[in-house]
Amino acid sequence: MTETAEVKKSVFRSFPKNFWTVITMEFFERGSYYGVRSILSVYLVLSVAEGGLGFSKESVGVITSTFQPLLYLLPIVAGAIADRFGYRATLVFAFAVMSLGYLLTGFMTSYALVFASLIFMVVGAGTFKPIISGTIARVTDKTNSTLAFGIFYWSINLGAFIFPLILVPMLKQISYSYVFVMAAVVTGSLLLLNFLVYKEPSKPANSKPLSQVLTEAALVLKDFRFILVIVIYSGFWILYFQQFDSVLWYFKDYVDKTPINNFVNSILGLFVSNPNWHFDVEHVTVINAGTIILLQLLISKIVKNTKALPTMITGIVMGTIGIAILAISTHPFVFIAGIFIFSIGEMTAHPKFISYVGLIAPEDKKALYLGYSFLYGVIGSGIGGVLGAKLYVHFVDNLHNPTMLWLIFASIGVATIIGLLLFNKFLAPKNVDA
Repeated sequence: MTETAEVKKSVFRSFPKNFWTVITMEFFERGSYYGVRSILSVYLVLSVAEGGLGFSKESVGVITSTFQPLLYLLPIVAGAIADRFGYRATLVFAFAVMSLGYLLTGFMTSYALVFASLIFMVVGAGTFKPIISGTIARVTDKTNSTLAFGIFYWSINLGAFIFPLILVPMLKQISYSYVFVMAAVVTGSLLLLNFLVYKEPSKPANSKPLSQVLTEAALVLKDFRFILVIVIYSGFWILYFQQFDSVLWYFKDYVDKTPINNFVNSILGLFVSNPNWHFDVEHVTVINAGTIILLQLLISKIVKNTKALPTMITGIVMGTIGIAILAISTHPFVFIAGIFIFSIGEMTAHPKFISYVGLIAPEDKKALYLGYSFLYGVIGSGIGGVLGAKLYVHFVDNLHNPTMLWLIFASIGVATIIGLLLFNKFLAPKNVDA
């Protein structure tokens, strides 16, 4: 064994049981969430005869533009609550509410009750998010934290890859409601892991009261340049959140799955007789997660020494190209190429955005700024759900012109690129190597 391999093995051994416990929690929680998200927007608009609920796309856009921003906003407050009342107690609340939300969503049929059930789910998920990263931060140090958060990121994408690829197709053949029951059972069972294995990490020296969190939020919002770069960057995330709504509707309505079905089944035929695999909506999110699992380490190595803002812009250029590719053809390989290229753009841009926030934040407020940097998700998902639904209904359902839909979204990407170029030239701080 080489010295480098021995060092890595030693670092792995340095992680305590609590680390692997929360990694397990993260894998199953994110797998459940992305399993549900892989089919949710299609399930909500499918006719009752097809096993769905028959809601309008505009009404679904309102739902997703409400609960997705909450998922990014709640962790800011939930972190302070967890510091106050303890991580284990907060996890009990998170898992119980999340599980109930999934279960109710699977059995409710009225718009108001489905909406309320999804709010329940996201309150649990948003409360859960900061507990895991907070635990990892407390059980690691500078010698192993980079690897720890790398494993954490992989566990998210592994869950987002495996659940929609394997579990969702089997369950939805029985009934779409079984996907929600699966998520409820999985997240509910994590209560046992919390009670039996998870240990309360040592409390920080100073726990922030909620009033302080809100006061600090007001101070951050006064930083014009910080807020402006988040607002501009949010344009890219308007595109990202289409993967859970308009991209899925487009895939179901327009993409011819036959070529990819024949290709995959011809390969499976070498190992099993009469394979019958079908390329379906849940596999769209699998493309994104699989690309990240496959290429994130390589992309990170390529851009590790590049400046943050130019690298972010390069990533957004790639993401915009990926969206524009969807306008070319309904062929499944063209569709996959578009999502694949968009995913490379995402994994190029986003880590550098986090790095950039860390570089431009005041030295004594770095953690604070990194916490509020998640406002990109609040803005991007808040606008993306409603906008995507309205544009889809107008250009695709009414005018039968999906090409224009993707060109409009590509133009949002171009506007984001121009905005960041202008910011970099005229407003970016000159005293940081960013």
